[in-house]
Amino acid sequence: MKNILLLGSKSYSRKLLLDQARIPYQIIEQEADETQCDWGLAMPQVVANIALYKMEHVIMPGGTQEGQRAFVLTADTLSQERDGTISGKPTDAQDAIDKIRRARAGMRTGTAFCLDKRAWRAGKWEIEQRIQGYVQAEYIFAIPEEWIERYMQNTISLSASGAIAIEEYGSQFLKEVQGSYTAIVGLPLFEVREALEKLGFWV
Repeated sequence: MKNILLLGSKSYSRKLLLDQARIPYQIIEQEADETQCDWGLAMPQVVANIALYKMEHVIMPGGTQEGQRAFVLTADTLSQERDGTISGKPTDAQDAIDKIRRARAGMRTGTAFCLDKRAWRAGKWEIEQRIQGYVQAEYIFAIPEEWIERYMQNTISLSASGAIAIEEYGSQFLKEVQGSYTAIVGLPLFEVREALEKLGFWV
């Protein structure tokens, strides 16, 4: 396999998942302002719009030869509390603690991805194919009060959707999950692998 996935994300969790799945990737920048998206929609639509918006704002490296192919991936993850409140990354430590406490009652997390197959033609990248997907899961993440500080010290909770990091150190607090584990972490690997296969990534 000679293709490398261009990942428009600096997410630690997404990099961890791709590393574990042995999918080769390279980080590229994207300049999307997520506040420009409509946050009044249902969560699946909001997170899908953000993933697409990121794709529209990736900074692609220049092509090296006519007909060269590139595979580009962007994604976004949001959480939703039992009362329907959509929750992104915490604004500060206290907001993270509040989110962690509410997660004991159960959460829903959804991750959307946008995957492009592009070709370098006449000095620019053209989109040949695009696959978009959305996957969610429901779970109970129960951290006892006396463990919250240790959890925050040992995880990426301050940069995680809903302050929830169920991987690595945080895995010991995942009480129950229904649906895609990797979608909660930040990238639904089963669906992404299928999409990459459809686009000929492993050819």
